[in-house]
Amino acid sequence: MMDKFGDESKCRAYLESLRWPKGVTCPRCKAEKVYRIVKRDQFLCSACEYQFSVTVDTIFHDTHLPLVTWFLATVLICEAKKGMSACQIQRSLGIKTYKTAWYLCHRIRAAMTEVNKPKLSGQIEMDETYVGGKGFGIQHRGRGTKKRPVIGIRQRNGELRLFHAKEVTGRVLEKFLRENVGEDVDVFFTDELGAYRGVAKRMGLTKKHQMVQHGIKEYVRGEAHTNSIESAFSLFKRGLRGSWHKLSSKHLQAYLEEMCFRFNNRKNPYLFRDTILKLITSSTLEYKQLTRQIA
Repeated sequence: MMDKFGDESKCRAYLESLRWPKGVTCPRCKAEKVYRIVKRDQFLCSACEYQFSVTVDTIFHDTHLPLVTWFLATVLICEAKKGMSACQIQRSLGIKTYKTAWYLCHRIRAAMTEVNKPKLSGQIEMDETYVGGKGFGIQHRGRGTKKRPVIGIRQRNGELRLFHAKEVTGRVLEKFLRENVGEDVDVFFTDELGAYRGVAKRMGLTKKHQMVQHGIKEYVRGEAHTNSIESAFSLFKRGLRGSWHKLSSKHLQAYLEEMCFRFNNRKNPYLFRDTILKLITSSTLEYKQLTRQIA
């Protein structure tokens, strides 16, 4: 990374090649005849006389951090299977304040949010888990505690979806299932939670619904299991314990999106390039928006 993107000029050249693969065009009027202002790393449009740089209208716009720092932070977050904390990014890259490193990580995380998600199909597993610290005097886990519910849907040998939910009810489960799963479902695997029976019935999946009964220590019955989605839960929780340590419920969905993006692209040899492309096309996430109180 340092050999390839060791200074600002190399980073800018790479951004130009990704943003304008067929040549620089004006972002305002789309004119193709532009002049390069070398001393200021800018361009001048001959048609509308608009001056711009490769970072204009991107998440890099008005950043006070060097592009080298952005690139290194991106590759570290992409390659960290269990995620990387803002404190670790700050130490590794020599960023002056934790606030700056935290804001940097959240902007990269926001770019990783996939807007157009393809519907899942084939063999579908669905399960729920709970994340959060241990409550004082509470002996049981999950439902009935102040832990936050996370709903997971995974296509076997396919993509993953994770969602922070306010509660685990049949209505909530059905909503996430309809939004993320297509009509061509072969088998629907869940545990014995009663809400799944109602969801399967309303969606016409009763004959395709197979359950495993965790309450009686049944975890695998032939092809029926939820081990694939549970392994994804386990990976996220290891990141929570070993990397992030603590995160607020307000930002929980952002961390889940990061986890899904990295998981779904785990076999993508161009993950860094694709993430930089998303940073170029993503809208700017302002600090006041990120820290705004939830009503």
